[in-house]
Amino acid sequence: MDSPTLGIIGGSGLYDLSFLSEVEEFELETPWGRPSSRIRTGTIGGTRVAFLSRHGPGHRLSPSEVPYAANVCALKMLGVQRLVSISAVGSLIQEAPPRSFVIPDQTLDRTVGRRRTFFDDGIVAHVGLAEPFCVDLCDAVATAAQAGGLPVRVGGAYVCIEGPQFSTRFESELYRSWGCSVIGMTALPEARLAREAQLCYACLAMVTDYDVWHTSDEHVSVDVVIANLLAMTAAVQNIVRALAEQPLPPCSRGCAEALANAVITSPERITPDVRERLAPILGRPAQGSA
Repeated sequence: MDSPTLGIIGGSGLYDLSFLSEVEEFELETPWGRPSSRIRTGTIGGTRVAFLSRHGPGHRLSPSEVPYAANVCALKMLGVQRLVSISAVGSLIQEAPPRSFVIPDQTLDRTVGRRRTFFDDGIVAHVGLAEPFCVDLCDAVATAAQAGGLPVRVGGAYVCIEGPQFSTRFESELYRSWGCSVIGMTALPEARLAREAQLCYACLAMVTDYDVWHTSDEHVSVDVVIANLLAMTAAVQNIVRALAEQPLPPCSRGCAEALANAVITSPERITPDVRERLAPILGRPAQGSA
């Protein structure tokens, strides 16, 4: 069976892809621990796809508990080259109402205490992150989403907060004043780690609410979020299907060469243990148990 080239990380409300054919399941161990869930691989159209549930079976992992490094590494180990994150977000702008999609092109990191890099404990690398999302993959996701029947807004900044609490009204207004478009809890450090793993990365953000800045009577709550997620699930599945059924675009932004000049540590100072730990990220295949 061919290795999957497209990875899908399902966030709140998307815990499986029911239409995969030729399904296999993998339980992997990475140098950064186990991923959030077993990874299901299968075929959609002519594309081999790997699906991982970010919050695990039954949504048991909070945003702070998600093993982002293990998730990205495990997908890389299986052969994934392009990674699409499905994320629930709140809208910080009137133009992106609930039950619409946003495909952000920038991020603002307001998380604390999360692992942000594969390169530590004996090795240092500085990858470029001026464009945290792959432009070419974002374009492909946008094309698939625009055919899905729900409104789609392309571009905007995703501010990622630690959570698990929703933001205060002051925080919400502050992020709006900074020009942010949507607010969520999971795009970072996921985007950082995907770049270090030399993967193309894009985010399909599902708008579930207007956060707390809006004048509507119904502020963000779990009930509101779940109701809107359920209403959007079919559209998300259709978008994933449409994306996988088309040839994935070549990357013109160099995502696959992100580490070419990033490692600053002297080669003679990189120990065999460090090289072994980073082998999956640097591209050496590793085996998991099916």
